[in-house]
Amino acid sequence: SNSRNPSTPTVTATDSQLSSGSVLSKATASVTGSDVATSGTSNSAESASTSGTEQSGSSKAADSPSATTDVDPRLPAGGVQMVTPAAIAGSQYYKVGDYVTFGWNYTSLVVTPSAIDILASCSANTEAYTIAMNQSVGPTGSVTWDTRQFATGTAPLLTDTYTLVIYDAAKDVSATAQAGYLGTYEQFTFGMYTPKPYVPLGEYICATCSGALSDMERRALKFMLGMGVITVLSFTWFVGGCGILY
Repeated sequence: SNSRNPSTPTVTATDSQLSSGSVLSKATASVTGSDVATSGTSNSAESASTSGTEQSGSSKAADSPSATTDVDPRLPAGGVQMVTPAAIAGSQYYKVGDYVTFGWNYTSLVVTPSAIDILASCSANTEAYTIAMNQSVGPTGSVTWDTRQFATGTAPLLTDTYTLVIYDAAKDVSATAQAGYLGTYEQFTFGMYTPKPYVPLGEYICATCSGALSDMERRALKFMLGMGVITVLSFTWFVGGCGILY
């Protein structure tokens, strides 16, 4: 048996039709039409696929947000201005174990950070105490610090001076400030102290003061009194011996 290509049409003709060539023309036309239809279908599919890919790519490019925000480099970096406590309130001292509230406004901020970190830094023990992490950013900022959580532990709060640190949570605390972006703020300082337990007045001893004179002070006082007495007696003898006074 002979195997036939299913895509090739079978043509049966008589001797007279072969001689006239009409069957060859019909067969050729049938094959050509099939090829054209197949080619057209393939081209349409490829065109549709290519067009769909191009449109999808264009849509993704249009929907993709810009990675950076253009800011005039002549603008100052974003900063913080303290509101609570006010700048005119003077030095601030807080007792360890109390709640401490800080409030501030943002200045020159063009690009708002998604979140900020807030710390209290102490240079005496090189510790940074966390006040808040990843705090959301609004038109103004505020935070209340419960200092009881650092009253004890491996690195308790000391009686010393502290620096309030506010910076963009997406950046390092030592990152260089950029125009329009929030820079690290560390201009506000405050004091913390630990209260001492109550001591009755009769049992209290002042380490830096004393009502009694030291041994050296007593000797100096005796010397001055003795010299005063000698001076008075000598002057009296001199005046009396010379007859100045009658």
